[in-house]
Amino acid sequence: MTHLRSLRDFIDELAAIGEIQQIDAEVDWNLEIGAIIRRSYDLRAPAPLCTNITGYQDSGFRVLGAPGGLSNPEHPLARIALALGLPADAAGRDIMEAIVAARRRPGVPPVPVAAETAPCKQNVLRGDDIDLLRFPTPLIHGNDGGRYIQTYGMNIVATPDGSWTNWSINRMMIAGRDTLACLIPPPQHLGIIRAKWAKLGKPMPIVLALGVEPALPYAGAMPLPEDADESHFVGALFGEGVEVVPAETVDLPVPATAEIVIEGHIALDDEAMEGPMNEYPGYNAHDASPKPLFTVTAITHRDGAILPVVAAGPPVEEDHTGTGTMHAAEILHQLRLAGLPVASTWFSYESALHWLIVSVRPEWHEETGLSSEQLAQRIGEVVFAGKAGFGVPKVLLVEDDIDITKVDEVVWAFATRTHPEHGEIHFPHRPTAALSVYLDESERHTYNAGKVIYNCLLADRFEKEERPVKGSFEHGWPAEIQQRVLDNWRRYGYR
Repeated sequence: MTHLRSLRDFIDELAAIGEIQQIDAEVDWNLEIGAIIRRSYDLRAPAPLCTNITGYQDSGFRVLGAPGGLSNPEHPLARIALALGLPADAAGRDIMEAIVAARRRPGVPPVPVAAETAPCKQNVLRGDDIDLLRFPTPLIHGNDGGRYIQTYGMNIVATPDGSWTNWSINRMMIAGRDTLACLIPPPQHLGIIRAKWAKLGKPMPIVLALGVEPALPYAGAMPLPEDADESHFVGALFGEGVEVVPAETVDLPVPATAEIVIEGHIALDDEAMEGPMNEYPGYNAHDASPKPLFTVTAITHRDGAILPVVAAGPPVEEDHTGTGTMHAAEILHQLRLAGLPVASTWFSYESALHWLIVSVRPEWHEETGLSSEQLAQRIGEVVFAGKAGFGVPKVLLVEDDIDITKVDEVVWAFATRTHPEHGEIHFPHRPTAALSVYLDESERHTYNAGKVIYNCLLADRFEKEERPVKGSFEHGWPAEIQQRVLDNWRRYGYR
């Protein structure tokens, strides 16, 4: 595992494989950068690094778009893999196994380093020097309610007794020179910790760290159990702790190599209008509402700070790659703990996280003696019970002859193996995320709706020697013919 300690190290690794597009031409923070990022997702183009931003040319500040987007067919998961310490060409299943292996290991706490040498402390702003608009925060989408500085950073908070530090990602919009309007859903860990501070009648101290080392946003997207510290998971992943320094004005740790650090408090009652902002289901948003107010008490930043930006919307972007990857891995961990014959899991990025794909070992029926309906029921009881399954509305259950990271194979399996009349196992009245457009008003407000597993399993429907076999290149021709075709592919005229 290669531990990239800073966003800049990550950018260098991406540049080495052609996955950074440095844009030195002038680009406008007002919608143009957002459109460039969106277009880069659509084309699976290199991540745009904007260096010449209208009104900010003398600052040296930069914007990195699509830090976790998909790449070209040669290494489609390169940005995810490199961030998590794997080779750029790692397959989805390799990524899942690396995360689950780290999940089984004890956490490794952060390592304090000298604040005077930490890059994040190169510039320290307090009092009248605080101005969030000093950074080239884009107005991302044409319908956004404001400029969102927090789309890919870490919100760092701790319980009042200091026993639990939580690192998460939730959107934040600039409300003024020293204020942010923050989305803080009560069921999420950020909301749970805020409620503990509110019970004491105190504002919640918070740090927003932007441009952190690349594994941290993935850990922040992982649905770890309550009381677990995401930075400890990153330590387990690499076998060494994240380097941190104390914040300037609140009692919280700060990633030492962060590009920008914003410190302050979430008010007890003060609010500011926030939204609309497009989100992971992929539709234009229209709703704005009062949200909790973050009042800034200090800002620190690196020279020439780099702001990472996500242009949320239709798949595939970081809401899908980050959240989907880490939630699927946590679900895989939980299914294996339950002793179920699961080979792997994967969120279909292209489904905007509405399809979780679970593959089971081909011999599952012989191993368990269960019918596919019984196995699906047991899997659903695990998936839909915990925080990891909170945002999972639909599960596709397949055997491991399907490469669940390839959407074309998943669609084929779903279309040909699920019985249209009795191929569904329903789970009514389950906790659910509230952003799916099919939910009715009551479901959105109660965070409660039905969920389903689509049973695409075959092993209990056929005798073992009669089970359908995929008529693919690998299964439809003798090995010597396969090898002859592979050896002669260029001779046939193909590139």
